[in-house]
Amino acid sequence: MKHIIKLVFGSLITIFFSASAFAVTVSWTDWTSSPDSFSASGNIGSISVGYVGTGAHSFVTTGAGTNFWTGTAYTNGSVSNAPPASDIIALDQGGTVTITFSSPVANPYIGLVSWNSNTVDFGVPIVIDSFGPGFWGNGTPILNGSGTGFFGSGEVHGVVQLPGIFTSITFTHTSENWHGFTVGAPIPEPETYAMLLAGLGLLGFVARRRKKNA
Repeated sequence: MKHIIKLVFGSLITIFFSASAFAVTVSWTDWTSSPDSFSASGNIGSISVGYVGTGAHSFVTTGAGTNFWTGTAYTNGSVSNAPPASDIIALDQGGTVTITFSSPVANPYIGLVSWNSNTVDFGVPIVIDSFGPGFWGNGTPILNGSGTGFFGSGEVHGVVQLPGIFTSITFTHTSENWHGFTVGAPIPEPETYAMLLAGLGLLGFVARRRKKNA
């Protein structure tokens, strides 16, 4: 019986952390304000999102503006929807960027625009979900030896994912005029919820049967 419980619990954990495989839709940050050249804030649904950088950014778009999220770079991986046109943080001076969430976010995505000849490190393993043609052309993100960052060969446009659960994300980057980003959280499809509920139901059944036998 213990073996069955461990097996079911392990399956639930696997489903949870692989939810991005089913998540074709991402809820991208709605950036709403930027009080200075080093910070901005917004939200992903009910989750508050903050950004702080040690180097000044070039601009932050929180309303109508140029749509830099064009091309197939954002949708040739597991994501079906590119970030919205009106939301982007354009970094300029290199340094350290910290993104914070008011609630834990599982398997967040980072959208990238024009990370040309930029060296980036997140300090934790990342997955390059997609890249390709974008607003400023095309490029290839070259993963570093530790798998925690990349070097931008050419005009990199695309999406990287950080597997795990995060209340904050920190990465370093080098100066380049300019390179944009935003952050989003995957929305599991109904099949994922159904699998999770089925697993939880099975755990409940096993627990009840174990109690009855006892």
